[in-house]
Amino acid sequence: MQVRVVGVPMDLGADRRGVDMGPSAIRYAGLDEQLEATGHECTDAGDLTVPRPETTVANPTGGRHAKYLDETAAVCRELRSVVAQTVADGVFPLVLGGDHSIAIGTVGGAARQGSTGVVWFDAHGDFNTPATTPSGNVHGMSLAAILGMGEFADREWAHASAVDPANVALVGVRSLDEGERAALRDSDVSVFTMSDVDERGLPAVADEALAVAGGATGIHVSLDMDFLDPDEAPGVGTPVRGGVTYREAHAAMEAVADRLDDIRSMEVVEVNPVLDTHNRTAELAVELVASALGKQIL
Repeated sequence: MQVRVVGVPMDLGADRRGVDMGPSAIRYAGLDEQLEATGHECTDAGDLTVPRPETTVANPTGGRHAKYLDETAAVCRELRSVVAQTVADGVFPLVLGGDHSIAIGTVGGAARQGSTGVVWFDAHGDFNTPATTPSGNVHGMSLAAILGMGEFADREWAHASAVDPANVALVGVRSLDEGERAALRDSDVSVFTMSDVDERGLPAVADEALAVAGGATGIHVSLDMDFLDPDEAPGVGTPVRGGVTYREAHAAMEAVADRLDDIRSMEVVEVNPVLDTHNRTAELAVELVASALGKQIL
């Protein structure tokens, strides 16, 4: 298939600088070569323009409860249009973050083409709202925004009405705030914690998560690199011990590859080269994307 790479050097949604360099780090780690090895045709559309924190003021309407909300909305609107057009062109969008707030735009664009299920590989739930967030960082609200939770219900740039919570699965979760824990329990989202992974094995969990998302006409895969244990992926902004291993992560992406005909879009986010060692996390991100897109040992 044809793959179009789009970079979104966003760090407005996080509380640590450096994640804006993630798209460059991933490209530098050999993304083109790995995608060519999958047999897909790849073009790079470059990066969207993202405001810098030094040149803007945290959104006064969101204040400390939703930092840089207007700026995030503007970037996500543009990304939504780019992704929607890419899918309409019959091309697969591969979006490189940046922090996880960009998923609001990626999923919104994919969902313009019909009902969309989501598999969210992440240590965190990203299910806070401005009313529940302890930090005000929008990257911790992105999934809640997509599903129109709380204050996001009436925000057209965020709420993707074509995404049914019953077709959303979180995988690898091991760190939840009290507010998002309660919200997830009350939702129809399927949550697979690291305890589930330990008990059942990641291939079985990934297969079930993909089946949940497969209830829609297309699937979006969101890969936050803190899904992995920090020993494997040190270059992330919010590391949490007890994550998946190198081999487990590849097994999860191989499960994605088995459903590739159903996958509509993908993103990889939260690579922070400032916190990394010898670009290890970006190199691993490239390997995992290649596995998801069908690269095989034999």
